[in-house]
Amino acid sequence: MKLTQLIFLFLFSLSLLAQVDPAPDRRADEGEGPYPQLIIRGATVIRGNGAPPQGPVDVVVEENQIVSVRSVGYPGVPIKDSSRPKLKEGGREIDAEGMYLLPGFVDMHGHIGGRAQGADAEYVFKLWMGHGITTIREPGSFNGLDWVLDHKSRSAENKIVAPRIVAYTGFGQGRTEAFKSVEEVEEWVRENKRKGSDGIKFFGARPEFMQAALSLNKEIGLGSACHHAQLDVARWNVLASANAGLTTMEHWYGLPEALFADKTIQHYPVDYNYNNEQHRFGEAGRLWEQAAAPFSEHWNMVMDSMLAMDFTIDPTFNIYDANRDVMRARNADWHEEYTLPSLWQFYQPSRISHGSYWHAWGTEQEVNWKRNYQLWMTFINEYKNRGGRVTAGSDSGFIYQLYGFGYIRELELLREAGFHPLEVFRSASLYGAEALGMDQEIGTIEAGKLADMILVGENPLADIKTLYGTGVMRLTEDNEVTREGGVRWTIKDGIIYDAVQLREDVKEMVREARRPD
Repeated sequence: MKLTQLIFLFLFSLSLLAQVDPAPDRRADEGEGPYPQLIIRGATVIRGNGAPPQGPVDVVVEENQIVSVRSVGYPGVPIKDSSRPKLKEGGREIDAEGMYLLPGFVDMHGHIGGRAQGADAEYVFKLWMGHGITTIREPGSFNGLDWVLDHKSRSAENKIVAPRIVAYTGFGQGRTEAFKSVEEVEEWVRENKRKGSDGIKFFGARPEFMQAALSLNKEIGLGSACHHAQLDVARWNVLASANAGLTTMEHWYGLPEALFADKTIQHYPVDYNYNNEQHRFGEAGRLWEQAAAPFSEHWNMVMDSMLAMDFTIDPTFNIYDANRDVMRARNADWHEEYTLPSLWQFYQPSRISHGSYWHAWGTEQEVNWKRNYQLWMTFINEYKNRGGRVTAGSDSGFIYQLYGFGYIRELELLREAGFHPLEVFRSASLYGAEALGMDQEIGTIEAGKLADMILVGENPLADIKTLYGTGVMRLTEDNEVTREGGVRWTIKDGIIYDAVQLREDVKEMVREARRPD
């Protein structure tokens, strides 16, 4: 069976089986505002555009829009009331002295759960919002495009507790058989736009179909993402996609293949079987060592070609992090209180569940993946250094990565790759907004932007772990171990959400799921 037929059967089965329960309407006690005026007073602001922290600053919001960001003094010096904006009648203040204010995060790879994981929309949305994620790109809409568009609309109207949603459709979704002609491809692309989709998620297809779909999709103004699956990457890698009009690549599939200098096909063992995920991911951990050496002529040529096209890379480092140390991922702090029993079962070794390929995963596989990451991160860091756009995406719900928590882990891994913390938060905010064509609305804290912001009690530049919902361990002067950190407030469209309560709601869902019938 050809790859295109396999993909269409996969997408068709997802449309029948993957749909999860919809998010309930937002209750009256979930979120405050928007207010005629909201003033966040005395915060240290990390704007998201690469500027250094600045504080104390008062940020004024009217309804859902930031109207001013005003420096009101100096660290350690009492603030004069005369220098501060005045609160209008009916307004609300937040005393943010000692706190840090950042733009809402953009998760460029946020699947809204799946039936196999048992992760319904409310669970996923509250984990995202509880970690400061105010915008997500849904790469594939495998719960069904109509289902996702309904949630996109309800989120835009703030009828549900959820990030704003950018909906991409899996290429060919809605069809029951493979494309047979370029004309069929082009008609599907046009129909996808008519239905209201924001873009297309590709996995690979025949070159003429990829060329037709990507070029037309770009011409009509939609975005695109591609996971270059191994089943077709030998004849269509990321460089071909970028030349055809692809706007973002997911993960790293297709990039090492573009970097091959002494071969055209990955060195697969002769007994390799793609449907055996131990084979698939075990051998993927050996792939970057088969690519051209960093900073070699061919390596530089591929990078320069991608840079010239203003191409965006969304690496999703976190989703393969367990491959480097599965014991660590399996025992992460958050599983005990935040991971649903159904999701935990989905993560366990399985020949059926996607990403649960721990058939015989040991030291050799982990060492391969650690080397893989070193080379992968070298490319991504240098791409950033030369002016390329690198975004933050999580792909959570697989491989021991949990919604929200996996995104914060992604930020840590960008730091590991060599990004300065300010570069990390630029990738998490402004660069995500740019990649979605939304940088006039979100992505930075400045006048004229939508009021999407998060408040945290500790400096995330000093320790990204402070953003985890579980917080970080601290030892007091009295030799007591405490948990500190976590997002305190998530503000979306000027509505103030208690991030701590959102996470408590999730913990109660998990407790309820574990109670005996």
